[in-house]
Amino acid sequence: MTPDQLVTQFCAEWIEPDPAKIADYFAEDAVYHNIPMEPVIGRDAIREFVAGFIAAFGGIDFRVHRQVTDGGQSPNAEESSGVVMNERIDVFTLNGNVVELPVVGVFEITDGKITTWRDYFDMAPIQAAAGGG
Repeated sequence: MTPDQLVTQFCAEWIEPDPAKIADYFAEDAVYHNIPMEPVIGRDAIREFVAGFIAAFGGIDFRVHRQVTDGGQSPNAEESSGVVMNERIDVFTLNGNVVELPVVGVFEITDGKITTWRDYFDMAPIQAAAGGG
């Protein structure tokens, strides 16, 4: 599976998320960083974070508008490495309010696993839906 295919499949998992299945996309020592917050380090910690996130928000519809990939696209390689970036709208419900959050995601892939995932977004839409401003 190419890095592009892996990230596309990973993003589709979030509509009906299973924390264990999502965590399996990550390398053992992966880093997941929602840039406005502290990074989460390690597959087990990522699984716990995802479980808590799902409890608060439920499923998320990752509406990917653009996705680009750099590196590691050798057709002869079973698993490749590279960087995948996508521009998307994450749609979820918080306190009965539908939130449409613009996000840019950067995924670093090595040997068919996500080693780093960074999401860049503004916390204001989430805070507004949560009643914090």
